[in-house]
Amino acid sequence: MLILASTAVAIGTILAAVPAAAQTYDPRYPVCLQAYGGLPGGYIECGYTSMAQCAASASGRGATCLINPYHPQGGFQAPPGAPSAARRPWR
Repeated sequence: MLILASTAVAIGTILAAVPAAAQTYDPRYPVCLQAYGGLPGGYIECGYTSMAQCAASASGRGATCLINPYHPQGGFQAPPGAPSAARRPWR
C-alpha cells in the first residue's frame, strides 16, 4: 500500500511539473494572423475582427491572415441569398 501511495505522489509531481500548452486560437475573434520568422515556427495571433484589419497588420511582414476555425460562427457568414453547404447539389 505504501508503494502504491508513493507511486501516485511521484506521478502527480511529474504531471504538475509539465507545462501546459497555450491555446493558439482565441475563439472570440473570427480572423487570425499567422506570422513567420521571429519565434521558431512563427506564431498565430487571433485578435482581428475582419480580414481587412488583419491584412493591414500583415502588410510588409512575413505573415498571412486566416479564418479562425474555433470561432463559434466558423469565421464568416455567407452573404444573404448565397446557397448554404447543405443546399448545394453534389457534383
